[in-house]
Amino acid sequence: MYEVKVVGGGLAGCEAAWYLANHGVKVKLYEMRPKKMTPAHHTDKLAELVCSNSLRSQEITTAAGVLKEEMRLLSSIIIQKAHDYSVPAGSALAVDREKFSNAITLEIQNHPNIELIREEVTQIPDPPAVLATGPLTSENLSYALMELLGSKYLYFYDAAAPIITADSIDWNIAFWGSRYGKGYEDYVNLPMTEEEYYNFYNELINAEVVELKEFEKPQYFEGCMPIEVMAKRGPQTLLFGPLKPVGIVNPRTGEQPFAVVQLRKENREGTLFNIVGFQTSLKWPEQKRVFSKIPGLKDPEFVRYGFIHRNTFILSPKFLNPTLELKIKKGIFLAGQITGVEGYIESAASGIVAGINVLRYIIGMELLVFPKETVIGALLDYITTADAKNFQPMKANFGILPPLSEKIKNKKIKYEKLGERAINVLKNFIMENNVI
Repeated sequence: MYEVKVVGGGLAGCEAAWYLANHGVKVKLYEMRPKKMTPAHHTDKLAELVCSNSLRSQEITTAAGVLKEEMRLLSSIIIQKAHDYSVPAGSALAVDREKFSNAITLEIQNHPNIELIREEVTQIPDPPAVLATGPLTSENLSYALMELLGSKYLYFYDAAAPIITADSIDWNIAFWGSRYGKGYEDYVNLPMTEEEYYNFYNELINAEVVELKEFEKPQYFEGCMPIEVMAKRGPQTLLFGPLKPVGIVNPRTGEQPFAVVQLRKENREGTLFNIVGFQTSLKWPEQKRVFSKIPGLKDPEFVRYGFIHRNTFILSPKFLNPTLELKIKKGIFLAGQITGVEGYIESAASGIVAGINVLRYIIGMELLVFPKETVIGALLDYITTADAKNFQPMKANFGILPPLSEKIKNKKIKYEKLGERAINVLKNFIMENNVI
């Protein structure tokens, strides 16, 4: 009976442990919470979703949708439980995050081949092992990794959106609708007039933010950029971003509002709502003051304020193979956001690949490099072959896949073809290599 240590109980660590355990490998899964908490987590549950409860689009015309289908083909526990505990979100896959993480925690704890150990790992374990400590890797393990790699980490800052109660919503102003006029009416819309928008905008850009230390220079990614940082690019920026009113009609006026703030259900019961696109680094009292300027949220009740936290990742093009094995230490695999993949499903998918290759490592088989035609393969190829001097984390997108042999002008048809190709290639890859 083989034994593998998996460090980190997030999405990637759970996927790696789940795959290995289901293939007869004894797994010691280490999670330091609750003995030692991170700046962002709130519970001791495995696979806790910190930033948002959305796993993005399910449509096959999106890279995120294709990636979910690839993960389903690879028996992903994350995708399975996400569907089991989904909440309405149009074409997106969003979950009741508490029930989602509770379910995964129970599955992991009750698996006969998994031992869950609540301790901080401070040194690089002996191989075979998977490091899936995520973007909030503890200082002790960070130092151990830095010593091993002989290189400093790269840092960036990520921001999460606030969650409010349903009672915070004024239904004399709010109305249900879809996201930009597409899909089902799963979003609460809070319309703004031009005067209301600029009043909110001026309060937002002048609000107090969390002070960072002098040496900490934040680098934000577009998908999780704090709304106040985005707003400071110019008065019109939010109108083409999270407050875009395109395709939304106010049923009370029959007209498109000047701007719209949207809320998405945070749980199945609809008692909690996420303010969509409002990731923020504002101080908590400022969030209460400024977001109360939004029509329909006169006195919002916050169950979680937005926050800012450090994310950590290695220079993967220099240190990591597309198999997710470290180049300088055989038998040590990395997975999750610490590798430079960005996003929930991307992290989870990398955990599956790490699990697959750890199994092959311990039984003496050649490690697998997933085809570039798949979203998983293209993503891992990108993070391990990108320009090391300008390396930045990457989400799933069609731009990193090899182009089709035929030129197709219609984007929807093109994306459908890319998605179909990815899924067919992965199915053949799974059969040829007896992955499942």
